[in-house]
Amino acid sequence: GAASVVVGHPLDTIKTRLQAGQGYGNTLSCVLTVYRNESVAGFFKGMSFPLASIAVYSSVVFGVFSNTQRLLSHFRHGDPARAPALADVALASIVAGFISVGIGTPVDLVKIRLQMQTQPYVEANIKPKPTVPGFPVYRGPIHCFRTVLQKEGIAGIYRGMGAMLLRDVPGYCLYFIPYTFFCSWINPDGCISPSPSSIWLAGGVAGAISWVTATPMDVVKSRLQADGVHLNKYKGTLDCILQSYRNEGLKVFFRGITVNAVRGFPTSSAMFLGYELSLKAMKRDQTESNP
Repeated sequence: GAASVVVGHPLDTIKTRLQAGQGYGNTLSCVLTVYRNESVAGFFKGMSFPLASIAVYSSVVFGVFSNTQRLLSHFRHGDPARAPALADVALASIVAGFISVGIGTPVDLVKIRLQMQTQPYVEANIKPKPTVPGFPVYRGPIHCFRTVLQKEGIAGIYRGMGAMLLRDVPGYCLYFIPYTFFCSWINPDGCISPSPSSIWLAGGVAGAISWVTATPMDVVKSRLQADGVHLNKYKGTLDCILQSYRNEGLKVFFRGITVNAVRGFPTSSAMFLGYELSLKAMKRDQTESNP
């Protein structure tokens, strides 16, 4: 999990700025602007909170997914170790998606607020009103979390939760199902655990597919969570969708899709590789192939 954050955070910052920021023409322009104004450190803004919480988040998501699969195999076939059917993988993915939102929404909110520190909202006849005196608004992840909790309550911490549910529930289906499919397709018959190269390739492809299809709701989630620093522009998920479409057209929902696709491959490769190799290390006594 930590490896995936370090690998993917610079591109995640670019993606967030493109989706919720102002004045960026395209990906390259955004990269150059961030580097020119904030140097290399600008790409790593807001990383500490996801990095600190990723262990818990990844443990819960992968743990829920794996244990739900085993539970379904036990009830359906009487054998928890049996390879799950496609329907079992899909159901386990949906459950993992629902559970992940409870942990992931506050983490994403803090990350996005810190990533957007240099982006005060600009609109005609509206002057930014910072929630605390001076700029930047937040001094760090703990201060950001505490400030949002004090001023907006629990609802503020879970701002964008509806959009995240609409992103993550189908997103995890298109994350775990392709991974399972590609692993079984690439892997030689009779091999219990996939090879590192299979994990790397299958995880990367699954990540790219998942993030590309999740981009429209990712845009909505980013906008909702970036909203509220200086003013509240959106009333909710549907209002954000309608305002974004009315003001910028259908193309707005595909902002950052290239960055998501590029970022999805290495981050997911690192995530699945860490997951599978960690399991393998903890099960050294088990044979690597069927007798």
